[in-house]
Amino acid sequence: MNNKIETTDIDIVYLWVDGNDPKWQAKRNRFIGNIVENSSVNCEGRYSNNDELKYSLRSIELYIPWIRNIFIVTDNQIPEWLDTSNPKIRIIDHKEIMPPESLPCFNSCLIEHFIYRIPGLSEHFLYANDDTYINKTLTPNDFFTKEGFPIVRLTRKPFRKLRWFWREKIRNKPLKTYSKTVDNSSRLVEDKYGNYYTGMPHHNIDAYLKSDYQRIIEKDFCDEFVANNKNHMRSNDDILRIFISYIALAENRGQLRYVNQNESMHLSIHKMHHYNRLNKKRPAFFCMNDSEYAQDNDRITAKEYLEKRFPQKSKFEK
Repeated sequence: MNNKIETTDIDIVYLWVDGNDPKWQAKRNRFIGNIVENSSVNCEGRYSNNDELKYSLRSIELYIPWIRNIFIVTDNQIPEWLDTSNPKIRIIDHKEIMPPESLPCFNSCLIEHFIYRIPGLSEHFLYANDDTYINKTLTPNDFFTKEGFPIVRLTRKPFRKLRWFWREKIRNKPLKTYSKTVDNSSRLVEDKYGNYYTGMPHHNIDAYLKSDYQRIIEKDFCDEFVANNKNHMRSNDDILRIFISYIALAENRGQLRYVNQNESMHLSIHKMHHYNRLNKKRPAFFCMNDSEYAQDNDRITAKEYLEKRFPQKSKFEK
């Protein structure tokens, strides 16, 4: 395989859901069997639509305009402001890439297992959530090495394995679902390669090779991934996509890069002091995370900030 990077050959994939859509809400509520739910697994903030994607696409156009195609993976939804006639935009419905036993799906971890199936997806691609943003001009070399391998950005957590062991086994306090799924991924890699990667995901745009993604999911760890196929909601036994990156490192097909807040910042929208820190550090990447702790006024503040930061309408908007 020729891994030489060409600026016209890198796509980006987004997952997107309009959690404010009554039809989608009714579908989810029928599936989970209750109406009010605000856990970290199924809170309003996990699905709430605050036009994050609009501003993320503005950041893409502004700072990485060399992206070839933008694939937006949705559940029979299309953002009302999106100009689908733009030749760079392609809407991908869950049904196009996911097996029937996985539908309906309200679990982004599971949806991510199938993004390599997107028709026409480039070998070198980026993956983004709609609340992640580019904050300065970047080039393909900021995502892939000169050999064409992905740059794997992690936040340094050198004592994570010991700390989580202490929490679970000594204090008898279970890990939260997200931590549990990171640990699942780390231990699977350790079992096969002998390396337990303690670095945590940096909660932003990541780079992948489609062929490696497909090989890992369809061949090398097929049974482990198939076992997740009916996890319609987030589950403690999910395998996160960070697993793909850990394997890239274990196979020397990825370059590890530990990041701090000067390069990649994870902002909680209910913490006002995070905005000041973001403005001060001006990292290359930032994520504005909604959660079970955020209120509607926090979402208003977040949207106001994004409108001020990215005021220029992109060509992806009507």
